[in-house]
This record gives sequence, structure tokens and C-alpha cells, in this order.
Amino acid sequence: MATAQFLLLLLFLGIVSPAASSAHPGYPEPAECGGELELTVVRKEEYGGGRIVDISHAYREDMPGWELEEGLGRFLRLTRSMEDGDVAYFSEIRLPAHSGTHVDAPGHVFRRYFEAGFDVDTLDLDDLNGPALLVDVPRDKNITAEVMESLHIPRGVRRVLFRTLNTDRQLMWKRQFDTSYVGFMKDGAQWLVDNTDIKLVGIDYLSVAAYDDLIPSHLVFLKSREIILVEALKLDNVKPGIYNLHCLPLRLRGAEGAPIRCILIK
Repeated sequence: MATAQFLLLLLFLGIVSPAASSAHPGYPEPAECGGELELTVVRKEEYGGGRIVDISHAYREDMPGWELEEGLGRFLRLTRSMEDGDVAYFSEIRLPAHSGTHVDAPGHVFRRYFEAGFDVDTLDLDDLNGPALLVDVPRDKNITAEVMESLHIPRGVRRVLFRTLNTDRQLMWKRQFDTSYVGFMKDGAQWLVDNTDIKLVGIDYLSVAAYDDLIPSHLVFLKSREIILVEALKLDNVKPGIYNLHCLPLRLRGAEGAPIRCILIK
């Protein structure tokens, strides 16, 4: 018994090749090689018969990155492989915190908040999860105060996802970063702060703020530390209306942004 435990320990330390043990279920027996059934991977956007909708983008090398011409690029690298005799596959991830579907923390644009530690691990999960309203924004302009007023979002609504021309143009499916995306202008952000009870703002491209009003709009949203920004949502083929929203960011202490998985439940 002690000998078997010792061999198992050596196996996990990589001292003994896994090929020396037939007990590892991840390695086919010689008789099985070449005789396995074809494996088919199925990826879904909806679950539970369409009741659950994934509105976060899958990371891929050709997805757009902030101000990148050639997309996100290679972000996943195998550091250990069973083909090389390791007992399992191990990958290393390297990507910007504000890539793909992600969340902004107050420290993103405020130095004093960053230094004080207002990172993504301090965001309120109560604000990130609960009833949410998905609205279609007029397609011919950025989100200004006039546009916000025209949406007639009632008081009491705490989470709003804004679908814009970005979705129609499929900007998150294009490799090159596009500065002409639709986002909030400063006056639109201020109108939202002054006239609604919204605590979560979601949008369908890499920034909630229009490129021409990038920092001013972020400053308005994040100054109070009471509004959470979720960016680059995948809102294709989702009807406007009320859903249960669930968003969970990675608990990256010290990070001003982090990847986030968001789903809608009908």
C-alpha cells in the first residue's frame, strides 16, 4: 500500500512518466488507440431550453482589444501537456483586464480610489445580480441626455443593459478596434446619475463611454463608487424587456478591471 502511494506521489510530481502507469484514465490503453469514437464539442449560447442566455463573449484570439489593430491575439498558452508526459494539461492566461466582457472598478479612472484599494473585489454582488431591464437605444447617435430622457426608464430600476448600434454592426466580432462605437457622452452619464436609480450600466462594446468623451463619462459614472460598469456584453438576439441578471467578476484583488461572466434568466 505504501509503495503504491509513493508511486502516485512521484507521478504527480512529474518524476515518473504517466506512461509507466496504466491507472491514469486520461491515457487510452494501447488496444483503444485509433478505435475511439469521434468526439464532438457543442458550444451553447442558451441553456435550459432557452431560459438561460449567456450574454458574455467567449474569449478568442481575433476578438477586438482596446486600441488594438490586430485583435486580442494569443492569450492562452499550455505550460504542461499530456503529450509531453505530464499527468494533466495546465494553461497560462495572459490578457488585459479590460478585454472581452468585463467590469470596471472605481479605481479605473480615479487615482485616489486605486491607491485606497477600490478594486473589483470590492464591488457589490447585490448590484451585480438581480432584475435588469434591457433597452434598445436609438441607432443614430451616442447616448446623450436627450437619448436618456427619451428612454423613459422608471425610477426604481437598478440595472439597465443598453443595446446600441454596436450590436447591429457586430463590432465585438471584428478584429480591429473601432473608435466609432456608440457609448455615453458626459451629459448622458450625468443625466443617468441625476435622474435614475441605476446602479449597474451594461453596454455592448469595450467601453461604456463614447470614444470622444471617454474619461469625462467614466468620471461621472465612477465618482460616487455606487455605479458598476459592465462592458462588451453580447446582446444579439435578446428581446428588450426585464430579466434576472447574474454577473460574477473574477476576484482579482488590486485590479481595476476584470473579466466577468454574465447571464440572463428569462
